[in-house]
Amino acid sequence: MAFAQFRPLERHPHTDEPFIRLPSPQDRIIITPPRREDVPSIVAILNDYPIKKWLDGPPFPYLNEHAEDWIARTKEQSDAVMQELRRANEEDPYGPLVTVSGCPVSCLRGVREDGTEVFLGVVEFTRCGYPDLLNGQERERIVSRNESRKRGDPETVWCIGYYLAAPLHRRGLMSCALRTLLEAWVVPRMGARRIRVETIIGNWGSIRVLEKLGFRIASTGGVWDAGEAEGCD
Repeated sequence: MAFAQFRPLERHPHTDEPFIRLPSPQDRIIITPPRREDVPSIVAILNDYPIKKWLDGPPFPYLNEHAEDWIARTKEQSDAVMQELRRANEEDPYGPLVTVSGCPVSCLRGVREDGTEVFLGVVEFTRCGYPDLLNGQERERIVSRNESRKRGDPETVWCIGYYLAAPLHRRGLMSCALRTLLEAWVVPRMGARRIRVETIIGNWGSIRVLEKLGFRIASTGGVWDAGEAEGCD
């Protein structure tokens, strides 16, 4: 049986999960769905001051229950995308690749020499919630319109959320992970054409990551609009 509809996902040899591998020289890092055993690592990273001070969304202190809830929701979304791919593969395994509703992988993992894996961080692509809009009614209207757009609609506005364990900052890993997902999945398989990223003013590390991908500042409030991205710096 052909598995063309799953391209470029690979199947994890031990967990049977889908994954995407980063290109060399970061090829010992893979991106998979979340796992229940990630809870301690997620909690530790999101309670680390160099990380939490730049994240507006996650609660603080970040507790096990928060991580468990995020894993359950994210795994459910991943499973839904994989079901879309299975259905497409059953109906037309050799046909054009279908557009799906999201990205089934989000957790960065380093693969050690002995094959064990360590949780490194997260990259998520979700429909934009426009957190910078202060007018609640206006924000609700825009978010509702964005959520109602059909799968693959080029007018859908996506948002990126990401974090990485502090010891791994300034190594080019996050820009490589983002570029890999954009080029391998988000643009070709989700049909994404509009991407908006919000970052707290002063978060120069995040700004540098986005600049490497060709994003440009659209407002002094730290809201970014999408640009061209190529290569892996």
